[in-house]
Amino acid sequence: MVVACGGTGGHLFPGIAVAEEWRQRGGEVMLIISEKQIDTLATEGYGHLRFERQQSIAMPKLCSPKMLGFGMGFLKALTHSRRLLKSFRADAVLGMGGFTSTAPLVAGRTRGMPTFIHESNAIPGRANLLNARFSTRVLVGFEACASHFSGGKVSVVGTPLRPSLAATPNREEALRHFGLRPDRKTLLVMGGSQGARRLNELTGLALARLPADRVQVLHITGPQDFESAEKAHREAPEDLTTSVVSFCARMEQALSAADLAVCRSGASTLTELAAFGLPAVLVPYPFAAHDHQTRNAEIFVETGAADLWPQGELDESNYAGRLTALLEDGARLTSMGAAMSRFAIPDASERICDLIATTIG
Repeated sequence: MVVACGGTGGHLFPGIAVAEEWRQRGGEVMLIISEKQIDTLATEGYGHLRFERQQSIAMPKLCSPKMLGFGMGFLKALTHSRRLLKSFRADAVLGMGGFTSTAPLVAGRTRGMPTFIHESNAIPGRANLLNARFSTRVLVGFEACASHFSGGKVSVVGTPLRPSLAATPNREEALRHFGLRPDRKTLLVMGGSQGARRLNELTGLALARLPADRVQVLHITGPQDFESAEKAHREAPEDLTTSVVSFCARMEQALSAADLAVCRSGASTLTELAAFGLPAVLVPYPFAAHDHQTRNAEIFVETGAADLWPQGELDESNYAGRLTALLEDGARLTSMGAAMSRFAIPDASERICDLIATTIG
């Protein structure tokens, strides 16, 4: 099987999870990823998997002068994909979303093999609406997403969780990993694999306003904002315990150490929060296509698993205070965590592999 993923952690990590499950069943797998820096970082530690890099360009509007460049890039990627599928002798192609998936899916379809896409968000993006046209079956993470695809070829399977998150370290071990204290509530701030600039800025400004005797901060910044965030942490009050990293390869440790997460509401992030039963403040990326992150967040807010704080409502004067109030409401955090756990679908990778194996026959 070929798994086309990459471009963001939200595509890549679920793709790796499916690849690992396929290998455990005795199958061979090749992953097609993008040339972005995040793909290089995220694939470290997976030397046993075969990765092939391929240029990926997002499709512009039809009337855009960039369409010519997109078309030429797509034809190049299609030729590359056909060559890879033929040499690998692939039986099926699974696209995990984004335009990284398009050329491999088209190549698979033209070779007459079963093709699949996975959409993890509540509202599909432009790429997967296009990719669905070249797919034998559409797999979705949320029931709410199924209605966006026509033809009755949709299965709800959940979103795969990367294998490293299957193990749950104890809290003390996780805190030691980041040099944090066991007698403080731990706030985890993360913006996904590529960071979230506004969350990073607000967190830097909030450090001086947090109660250092009761709260500590674990901050995953993304590579682009690490230097500025690290400076803010160096200038924070000396009695405030913090840990700041650009990228976290041991997310099972970060999620186990935290009492509350502040993050965007991409589907993979929500899947990880659910697996660890971690309550969250969700701050949707306001410029996401079709505002799909807000819809993702609303699904979790409706059950009490998370709070939704629109980015435009947050500023230096209210961010720290609202976080402190929530961190100190133990009963509320317990209730939110229990509700979050009910969203966990630990066998999503198995469901996907079952469907593909059945189709291949």
